Amino acid sequence: MNAMALIRLFLFPGLLFAIPAGWFFVWGEHKAVARMQRRIGPPLLQPFYDFVKLLGKRTPSRHGIEADLLRLYPVLSVLSLIAALALLPVFPTGGFSGDGILFVALLEMPSICFILAGFTSGSIYGQIGSIREAVLSVASNLVFLLAIVTIAVTESTFRMTDFAGPSLNPGHWIGVLGILLCIPAKLRLNPFSTSNAEQEIYSGPLTEYAGAALGMWELAHGLEWVALTGFVATLILPVGGPWWLHAVLFVAVSFLQVLLLSGISAATARFTLQRSIQFYWRWAVVLAVLAMSSAIYMRFRL
Repeated sequence: MNAMALIRLFLFPGLLFAIPAGWFFVWGEHKAVARMQRRIGPPLLQPFYDFVKLLGKRTPSRHGIEADLLRLYPVLSVLSLIAALALLPVFPTGGFSGDGILFVALLEMPSICFILAGFTSGSIYGQIGSIREAVLSVASNLVFLLAIVTIAVTESTFRMTDFAGPSLNPGHWIGVLGILLCIPAKLRLNPFSTSNAEQEIYSGPLTEYAGAALGMWELAHGLEWVALTGFVATLILPVGGPWWLHAVLFVAVSFLQVLLLSGISAATARFTLQRSIQFYWRWAVVLAVLAMSSAIYMRFRL
């Protein structure tokens, strides 16, 4: 492993940056929602305090393989997201051929663990939430994967450093828009929060979680914010320039997305599962197919 890979994994945008940034982005989400609702909202360090408090709480006693799995799922989610962040092409060097495929696989791991956690818990609320999450994941991931493949087709590569940055191909920008449309579903934000609807099924797959394991899930949620918004930031920011400017713009653009998506979440009501599926399979998939067609046309035209 070379020095750049170690910097990406442990410093930026990896471990030492991603964990504080995750709490900061969660605070931004809660603060934006509070201001939209004319509330004061939490203080800056509240997500960190909540995480520490959860680490100190005792969890309900469980035994056997189910207890081990329920502890494993959030840890695996956190580790996969940190690994995904290490692949982000924040700097125009590093990476390897096909790392975009690995990045997508790592991004999907938290959703898979989230679904498995609900079924493993044995709670009817957890199982219902897992079913909803699974169905919504299938609907949104079709658009998400088509959007990423479209961007890769425009550059004829799955190497992330090669398709980072703006492009003259319209398929690139339609693909970015498709990814943005999928982020609320992946983060379980309104109007796509059917899997963890507290008023209907408590907290869905996380109903049986408490203590440190729940704290790890909260950390995973923050890391998802960093990974998904950071991915979009690398697709739209220019590649040239000094490294410190890349870092500053990366954080700024990512946080602007947090504020935008949180504002939309606060301004919209929760969709039913059927309506969420219709949104992605009737409208968003049309955008993704249009982007793919545009990318293929431009490639063969050139």
